[in-house]
Amino acid sequence: MAGGISSARAGRVLRLGRKPAVAGERGLPKPEVFEAQVSSAGMAGDYNLYRQTKKNGDPDMALLLMPVETIEEIRRDGWPVQPGDLGENVTLEGVAYSELRPGRRLRVGRVIVEVSKPCEPCDNLYALPYVGAARGPQFLKGMLNRRGWYARVREPGIVRKGDVVELLPSASGP
Repeated sequence: MAGGISSARAGRVLRLGRKPAVAGERGLPKPEVFEAQVSSAGMAGDYNLYRQTKKNGDPDMALLLMPVETIEEIRRDGWPVQPGDLGENVTLEGVAYSELRPGRRLRVGRVIVEVSKPCEPCDNLYALPYVGAARGPQFLKGMLNRRGWYARVREPGIVRKGDVVELLPSASGP
């Protein structure tokens, strides 16, 4: 029991990814980092063009979470996806995709996040070398309901690769 909130160990941080703004480049894939400062604005040093230009820095899109098990599922479908390719900031291990739903809170290292909404597949994924324009529509179709989850940051802090991830009760219950 931490701070009066019961929690259950769910998994760990397999990978952290961030990409600074680079003229002419998209925000994916995200290179790996081993530690990151996280605030309500997202991961320090990470730039999400869509979030900043189209969504006015929406705090509900501060971080993108993706279970590695979902990435493995996509690979079994024949796509050579690697952690970070889909633009996720935090690749989780041991947390089922079905556990990530709006309102679900997680302690990720010292940071508490709340899942806000699913990330919808978009044509930015065409930039991946194994997708391209010709295979893009097929890839987007295969990514439906598997693109990851956006989360808002409820308690900022530092996250490190290997940190424990705990499922917490949502604001409206478990």
